[in-house]
Amino acid sequence: MKVALIGSQDFGKAALEAFLERGDEVVAVFCPPDNPKATKPEILKEATLAKGLVPLQFASLKGPEAAEAMRNSGADICVMAYVLQFVPQELAKIPRLGTIQYHPSLLPKYRGPSAINWAIALGETKTGLTIFRPSDGLDEGEVILQKEVAIGANDTLGSVYFDHLFPLGVQALLEAADLVAAGKHQEVVQDEALANYEGWFDQAAARIHWSNHITQIHNLIRACNPAPGAWTMVGEQKVQIYDVKKHVTATYGAVKGKPGQITAIGSESFFVACHGGQIEVLKAKGPAGKVSGAELAKSLGLAVEQFFTA
Repeated sequence: MKVALIGSQDFGKAALEAFLERGDEVVAVFCPPDNPKATKPEILKEATLAKGLVPLQFASLKGPEAAEAMRNSGADICVMAYVLQFVPQELAKIPRLGTIQYHPSLLPKYRGPSAINWAIALGETKTGLTIFRPSDGLDEGEVILQKEVAIGANDTLGSVYFDHLFPLGVQALLEAADLVAAGKHQEVVQDEALANYEGWFDQAAARIHWSNHITQIHNLIRACNPAPGAWTMVGEQKVQIYDVKKHVTATYGAVKGKPGQITAIGSESFFVACHGGQIEVLKAKGPAGKVSGAELAKSLGLAVEQFFTA
């Protein structure tokens, strides 16, 4: 099969390698232009060069140059793997078998760029991936293939993506491409009555409000680990919180402190009160970088009864 790939970052690299390793001919690789502010080169570009291929880096995929490159490639199918640029239908429909795209949710739920973050933050116990036909609407095209993944009580963005949705997604792209090539796939129109869209899970969304319930706070921290990092303030200092444990209060007598108040500092961690219990902070980031909760408390001079704001 002649494959054109549009993608970026580690997922795009993994998809490129997976198609090549099983013997497909990758005839074009589209990836974003070099970013002069980036500290590292685009990994898909580097992987493409390492395989002896020439990466195609267009400032926009809407122009005639990108369409001409796709036509000249002679691709049977185009695969979209972590795409950061808008792909118009004029480009997507050039390959003989069209284009398929990966998205890390069970569409039509959680359309948008931060699907995994929002699913964890909102307390979902399952998510998944979808391979679908891209349309001009974001994540709105016909579904070809879906796979479900459980979200454990202590799973984070990192564990859900890297342990499950990343490797499963690469294999799903291969499977879906084979189904399309064999004419054995179905294209199911998404049910708009079940659809929802969220934007980027940004710094505003990642701020911890200690007056919220412990379950909401715990979900938020998990949803932001490792990025963008749930955060709070102590005085003028911003603190990002990563690894935590949830300790639920069962009785009135077990209540300690007020929301946002530090209730204990131990040898490895510290505890912060919230409605419904306490969050034990095992790993956090301050001026000295990412350290244990106890090291952060020491470096900032935190004390029991002190408050985090927000």
